[in-house]
Amino acid sequence: MKINRNMHVSLSYTLRSESHEGAVVEATQEGAPLEFIYGMGLMLPKFEEALLGLEKGADFKIEIPHMEGYGPSFDDRIVDLPKTIFQKDGEFDAEMVAEGNILPMMDSNGNRMDGKVLEVGEDTVKMDFNHPMAGQDLFFSGAVLDVREATDEELAQLAQQQSGGCSTCGDGGCDSGSCGDGCDDGSCGCN
Repeated sequence: MKINRNMHVSLSYTLRSESHEGAVVEATQEGAPLEFIYGMGLMLPKFEEALLGLEKGADFKIEIPHMEGYGPSFDDRIVDLPKTIFQKDGEFDAEMVAEGNILPMMDSNGNRMDGKVLEVGEDTVKMDFNHPMAGQDLFFSGAVLDVREATDEELAQLAQQQSGGCSTCGDGGCDSGSCGDGCDDGSCGCN
């Protein structure tokens, strides 16, 4: 089978910076491949485009310029936040809010975003909300481990997740209270 829309793809890869011989940024581990359904908007478009038509066993090398990957790094995504928002039980959490740590946060609209701690000052914390790979060209190499048709259940679950719900919880998602016990044990699939 060849990689095409609605196919379940399993692959190993190494992502490097600067060139195909550059420093390793990220890599799959043996026994833990990257798995996704092709054509559902889960991967970078240029990454998927380069995989189109490959079969099980095929090796690949993909170069994605930063403007077609995670874009440039924007200065306005580097902000100083008051230290008071990082308090836990009335105390500043210096262990969690340390230079170099990535922290999950929410904007004023409730959108989740990760921020990297750049600097901890006396009254503020300088955070970078650019994607960690913004401004960098991407160099992937790897192998296609498996290609198969996605099951109806996999497609339905992914469609539900992308619409804010899940197959157990319905359209309200895990926070809707309609899951029953499904979300507590992670079996609903939207956690």
